[in-house]
Amino acid sequence: MNMEKEKTLHSRILGDLERRILSGEWPPGYRLPFEVDLAAQYGCSRMTANKVLTQLARGGLIERRKKSGSFVAQPVAQSAVLDIHDIETEVRSLNLPYGYRLDACTRRSATRQDCALMELTGGGAVLECLAVHLAGGRPFCLEHRLINLATVPEAEGEDFGRTPPGAFLISRVPWNAAEHRIQAVTASPEVAAKLEIARNAACLVIERRTWGADGPVTFVRFTYPGDRHALVARFQPGG
Repeated sequence: MNMEKEKTLHSRILGDLERRILSGEWPPGYRLPFEVDLAAQYGCSRMTANKVLTQLARGGLIERRKKSGSFVAQPVAQSAVLDIHDIETEVRSLNLPYGYRLDACTRRSATRQDCALMELTGGGAVLECLAVHLAGGRPFCLEHRLINLATVPEAEGEDFGRTPPGAFLISRVPWNAAEHRIQAVTASPEVAAKLEIARNAACLVIERRTWGADGPVTFVRFTYPGDRHALVARFQPGG
């Protein structure tokens, strides 16, 4: 087979596989045909099939696993660092079904650590929520949130088993200032169990504090599996 024909076949195979992945015909986790099967299907050499799979892997569309084959990769979510939006928006942007599970929601007096996290000067009561957000049935991120009940008293009567607290706050409570803190951590046993990842796996943590006209509103810590999330910031040179 001449080189020109191989190049044409390479482009055709690559286009076919990309279309099936990007259209969702082959969803995340789907195992692609083996090199020998692709070669037989398209009438090309195994080298050509291998080059196509290598190119897809470099582009982040598939994962190649020794002795197991090639699988459609889980898409990597992107968070805009300077934006405030709910987790469902992130999941929907990946064309994956969204799910949510509230593990705990407790009203209690603010501790010294809570006051430091939220910049509370007079103590008071807080609502503490722990939840897991799901994408395509898999844990997407872990949410640990504190809500200042002095500023948002209506949160105490809200059913956060049905509505995530972030979505509630965005729709109901105006904010006029926010702060983000981003860090890389390793997963503790508790976090690893909730995110269904290995202990000490790399995680991306985004902490956010928001304030409204009446004072501190909320502190939240989102913990993501490090291999499934990326941060994006758009900015302009100072004028």
